[in-house]
Amino acid sequence: MWQDFKEFVMRGNVLDLAVGIIIGAAFTSVVQSLVDDIIMPPIGMLIGNLNFANLMLVLRQGNPPGPYLTPEAAEAAGAVAITYGAFINALVSFLLTALAVFLLVRAINRMYVQKKEEAAEAEAVVKECPFCYKEIPVQAVRCPFCTSQLEVQTPSL
Repeated sequence: MWQDFKEFVMRGNVLDLAVGIIIGAAFTSVVQSLVDDIIMPPIGMLIGNLNFANLMLVLRQGNPPGPYLTPEAAEAAGAVAITYGAFINALVSFLLTALAVFLLVRAINRMYVQKKEEAAEAEAVVKECPFCYKEIPVQAVRCPFCTSQLEVQTPSL
């Protein structure tokens, strides 16, 4: 059983998944810092020196009654509050993370399609005659079917 477990863990898929989770956690902390420390402060300043993390809706006052400047102060007083500012920060973090993943996947897909097209071009041994539309060898300079003169294609380096 131990040997089976070791084989399972050492599979490439499991190791790739573990690396992905670790990198994802690190990436999440970077995006969270980007949102909290770089993006949201200027937005808050433009809105009127507002810290989004402190936005809340107090449902029930605590002891002592509010106003509370931070969600921590409301919690310490025993107030019940909906901290929608934290939700806004989380939403912006999610959107930035989704955008970054989208751009990464898009770039990888473009490289994959480009390599696939290059490989297909490199493997091409036949081409289509532009006059009679029959398949002829790539190196042909005259079509053997319609005898049309063809353009010579020089190989790309």
